Amino acid sequence: MAEFPTHPGEVEPDWLSERLRAAGALDGGRVTAIRWEAIGTGQVGDSARFHLTYDRDTAAPGTVAGKFPAADPMSRGTAAAFGLYAKEVGFYRELAPLLDVRVPAVLAAEITADGVDFVLLFEDLGPARGGNQLSSCTHVDAQAAMQQAAALHAPSWENQKIIGAHWLHPREGQIDQIKALYPGAQAIFRERYADLLEPEYMAVCEQLNDAADHWFGRDGTPKCLLHGDFRLDNMLFDIKGGAEAIAVLDWQTVAVGNALTDIGYFMGTGIGNALREEHEGELLDLYCAEMSMRGVPLDREDIWDNYVLGALHGVSTAVFSAAFVERTERGDANFLSMARGGCALALAHGSLAKLTA
Repeated sequence: MAEFPTHPGEVEPDWLSERLRAAGALDGGRVTAIRWEAIGTGQVGDSARFHLTYDRDTAAPGTVAGKFPAADPMSRGTAAAFGLYAKEVGFYRELAPLLDVRVPAVLAAEITADGVDFVLLFEDLGPARGGNQLSSCTHVDAQAAMQQAAALHAPSWENQKIIGAHWLHPREGQIDQIKALYPGAQAIFRERYADLLEPEYMAVCEQLNDAADHWFGRDGTPKCLLHGDFRLDNMLFDIKGGAEAIAVLDWQTVAVGNALTDIGYFMGTGIGNALREEHEGELLDLYCAEMSMRGVPLDREDIWDNYVLGALHGVSTAVFSAAFVERTERGDANFLSMARGGCALALAHGSLAKLTA
């Protein structure tokens, strides 16, 4: 039994007061009342905004945000089985302070030993504009995301203090488990979306399934910290009423690998084919310039092959996630959007040929 709330409705004023004091966000006084509302669109975790009432005038925050395990049993079980909750808690506890990427400041981060139950309490970044991959984004938004990618990748580039954390790496046998599960996931994806996804894109999904041994467990070097799900739904823009451009959320899939996995994923699944085609070269050059400014000299020739391969991460993530998280109407739209964008980039630049060469 968790010794902390695992659902927004379980958060009590005394518990919240204690956590705010421990984080240095409440100096005297206490929370006397809480009102909460659901926020976000995540399928692996549930998020809420809490409106707080205190017993006196205080500079403590009037609102905070919280994240909890998914209410859906399948999504919750998948997250626990692959250590997703433990990764996110570990990221905020250990790694976020070592990076330049803008994330919400964490006020509490607790998890049970089995990794099934957790709670994260954050600063509220609102008012803000939530990213929406179904609507793409502006060119300026995409530029801000590229800058944040560099703020994540450059400080962790071959930095063992960051990427050496044992919990970042797949446990023994996990890659083989994914390989074994993937054909079944592709079968579910095929059956569910055969009449909705363009045939040329479904063909890319089938070909990646056939090449799964080449893809899963591939050693992408040089290594740094990856977000792993670097797309618009996991970003907030114009945070704190426009005071800052962007923050990056949802770190359950944080991992170690080649930086361009995040970039290929974002450009494929994240921003839509039209924006990518118009601004692909400029955005890649911006990423290289940001990395170079942060001490990791790169140019487009250095990153091209790994960028093209990164598109496949979007395809495999769409296929695998569709099979193992709660099915929702928005989830279906998300997975189709991810597959379309990733497959379009893969077809444009020959990703599968590079993978199997």
